Amino acid sequence: MSKRTKVLSLLACTVVLAALPALAQEAAPAGELAKPRADLFKLSLIVGGAVITLAVIAGAFCQSRAICSACEGISRNPAGAPAIRGLLILGLVLIETLVIYALLITIIILMVQWGKYV
Repeated sequence: MSKRTKVLSLLACTVVLAALPALAQEAAPAGELAKPRADLFKLSLIVGGAVITLAVIAGAFCQSRAICSACEGISRNPAGAPAIRGLLILGLVLIETLVIYALLITIIILMVQWGKYV
């Protein structure tokens, strides 16, 4: 089993275990049907969690690659360190901004439906 397969298997198991509380259902009283809106709300919770999780993973990976490349560039050309450092800071700010936008979208997804079910 390759390392990539192990990581993907662990990620899939983690996602399934994280989704279990959202998928749990209470027993409906006799004669009452389950509300489809509650299913939509649970789905929005799962989607919101998945969006922010993927955004954080992608942001952390991109930031680590940017820092690695900047350190390599500075070690090859120490005279260009100020320019590389400035571009690195700008790039890290833009990457982190994308993660913050994903957080904002997740909050919007969760809060739009919140008032209907609480």
